[in-house]
Amino acid sequence: MSEPFALIHNSRSRRNGVEDGSFRKRAARALGPHFFHSTSRTLLPEAVAELARREVGVIAVDGGDGTVSDVMSAIHRFYPADALPALAVLPSGNTNLIAADVGFGLRGRAALERLTVMARAGTLRSTVARRDALAIRWSDSTRPVALGMFHGAAAFTKGVRIAHRPAILNRFSHDIAVAVAIASSLGRLMFRSTRRKWLAGNPVTLAVGAEAPRTMDCFLFMATTLRCLPRGMWPFAARQGADDGAGLAYLNVRAFPERLLAATWASLRGETPAWLDSAPAYERGRADCLSLRIDGSFVLDGEIWDSGPDGRTILTAGPRFDFIRGA
Repeated sequence: MSEPFALIHNSRSRRNGVEDGSFRKRAARALGPHFFHSTSRTLLPEAVAELARREVGVIAVDGGDGTVSDVMSAIHRFYPADALPALAVLPSGNTNLIAADVGFGLRGRAALERLTVMARAGTLRSTVARRDALAIRWSDSTRPVALGMFHGAAAFTKGVRIAHRPAILNRFSHDIAVAVAIASSLGRLMFRSTRRKWLAGNPVTLAVGAEAPRTMDCFLFMATTLRCLPRGMWPFAARQGADDGAGLAYLNVRAFPERLLAATWASLRGETPAWLDSAPAYERGRADCLSLRIDGSFVLDGEIWDSGPDGRTILTAGPRFDFIRGA
């Protein structure tokens, strides 16, 4: 039995933006009203709302992490909680961390053809990976919940701002841009004029689960619901057990951390040295809920967000999505 699917195509995404438009025309002919061409983030909620009205159960997202995050947020808003659609992520953006873990494996014409074959055979959901979304709520309850899968703050936000500079973003793929940002960030630690400012971090109040809040100076904070990152990187605690993907993995690096270069090198290689687990400056763990208060912006899936007037956000795991694997 055939199963329809929809495709949301973000023409602003890095790889889509350099194409000649032939894929967009092909997809429009093949999918008709189930093809949505987005030229602005503000158009995505309207497209998802229409798909919810049609009860479409599979959505392919052709874009980067920011596009996937926007689509997931709109799904949370418009779809019933017990009838969330499955997602097929086609990596075409500046950042593709989500696709590195749960991507469809194909993009462009090859992805469209494969999805069409699977839809006709009724096998779109035959192979899926299940992951929790990372939900962010502000103290202002009227502000819509934002869903994503990778959160970063403090030095991470500073590094992303560097990576987003046109001199870097327009010349390099984002994986390389992030590497340049890391190198630039670490390079600033070599100069007395910037070292202390960067290492001093940002004042942060953190509560893990039901624990009492703790206030500290934070050099770097990250959290994710992904199970892997590109090129083997993994700065979080060692993964154990079959269901270790549930909840939020988080890393809190306090100001003036010891052996920072060694910790960074180990994280980039996906290693977990014993000394890192016992170092007091590096707090790593897993939780279903994190309460974070920070003076400044944070990053969700490559996009910079404000933390609100009081700087307080709540990070939780869920809802859980099915991600279709095609290759």
